[in-house]
Amino acid sequence: MTAPSPSGPFDPGELHPETSLVARIPIGYARKNLLLPCRTASGEIVLLSGKEGNREAIDEMRFLAGPVRVVPAPAEEILARIDATYERIHTPERDIAEGLSEEWDLDVTAAIEETKDLLDSPDEAPVIRFVHSVLFRAIRERSSDIHFEPYEKELVVRNRIDGILYPMVAAPRKWHAPAVSRIKVMAGLDIAERRLPQDGRIRIRLGGKEIDIRVSTVPTSFGERAVLRILDRSSILLGLPDLGLSPPDLASLERFLFRSSGILLVTGPTGSGKTTTLYAALRRLDSGTKNIITIEDPVEYQIQGIGQIQVNPKIHLTFAGGLRSILRQDPDIIMVGEIRDQETAEIAIQASLTGHLVLSTLHTNDSASAVTRLVDMGIEPFLVASSVSGVIAQRLVRRLCPDCKVPYDPTPAEIRGLGLSTPPEGPFYRPSGCAKCINTGYSGRTGLYEILPADEAIRSLILTRSDSDGIKALAVSRGMRTVLAAGVEKIAAGSTSVEEVLRVTQED
Repeated sequence: MTAPSPSGPFDPGELHPETSLVARIPIGYARKNLLLPCRTASGEIVLLSGKEGNREAIDEMRFLAGPVRVVPAPAEEILARIDATYERIHTPERDIAEGLSEEWDLDVTAAIEETKDLLDSPDEAPVIRFVHSVLFRAIRERSSDIHFEPYEKELVVRNRIDGILYPMVAAPRKWHAPAVSRIKVMAGLDIAERRLPQDGRIRIRLGGKEIDIRVSTVPTSFGERAVLRILDRSSILLGLPDLGLSPPDLASLERFLFRSSGILLVTGPTGSGKTTTLYAALRRLDSGTKNIITIEDPVEYQIQGIGQIQVNPKIHLTFAGGLRSILRQDPDIIMVGEIRDQETAEIAIQASLTGHLVLSTLHTNDSASAVTRLVDMGIEPFLVASSVSGVIAQRLVRRLCPDCKVPYDPTPAEIRGLGLSTPPEGPFYRPSGCAKCINTGYSGRTGLYEILPADEAIRSLILTRSDSDGIKALAVSRGMRTVLAAGVEKIAAGSTSVEEVLRVTQED
């Protein structure tokens, strides 16, 4: 038996996975033993090994591959190469092609093992491998959602990356029912119920990393449509400085947060990052000396040291009912996921007037519309004026990929669209596309913020039932920067493009 022999410093650029051999080795075996067959530039087959004293596994690999040289390498490097190699071997397209070339019958009632690694499924039915491949690619490409959409003759899978839906793969129609059933089994849903919407949750492992996925299914004319929300803790649990706030806006927000009472509202359409902002605010406030309780729909992530309540209409646990109970828990800070009705708004306002700091969201286009929306709900203007301390309106724009963005001269139409008479100093940039950004030209997102402080002048307008246009005009005259102005600043800094800012602000 032969132990790994030293061969000098490891150079990953010299070696490429030998896929013909890798395809014959289960990924679980490769990851457990930290072994990966590779080929050098000269054509020699070698065996990457990341574990000392692994003689039995090395001998087994030599029985399969012949007398190969062993090359020691860091364990982290081998694990990353193993995951990337097996992902290339098992792609959705390849699994579809394999499934079309053989007969298969998926037993969707079989139990699954939650701790099994997502990639470790080379011997599963093609449809199971197809679902796992879709999940792996979506996570690798930083997708927030996966859409399984049935149509008359095909199943279309699309990914939402940085807020935009992109097609991933199209499969034959016969793949739809088994694929959705597989998803429902993983989420613990009733596979026999196809007429009613269902919601569930999946917890999987990918390369040793725990991933949470929220699942929703709804019936359509061509069958059940499934949408999977990938819950990425690294993106949702950001700190306030990571949100993209300018230094003056960050200072304003922190002044709101460290008041002992009042309501801070975060507004914007669905998908504009309101929940992320609220979580960042809660993390900033959580000093260990405050009693912080939230009521959310849904609770996406548990935050250490904060009590979080999940809305459940089936047992009549609503925002209003939960908020009423929270007030009996001696809270210092309350977060309400969304103010949807007059009852919730009234309780939140009463809580703020009795010495609690309340954070919540509203669905309005801009900051000024939030206060008029409360009045439209039936809240008396004097209560709104005395309780609301500030409103944040926000949008998310995609960041230009730093590796492929290209400078250009803006057109007069673009300048006018941004509300400018002359372009700001510095070049404009537009997307190009490269391998690092999956040829989208963008990588990640940042926020545009509009912060409205409810000072004495604004409160006077609220008391007179002024409309949102009047409130916004006064706030701008007193120094408030609009979402569009924040977007212009990001364009001038080379962070995003004109079309991105116009895309998220054109409805304003």
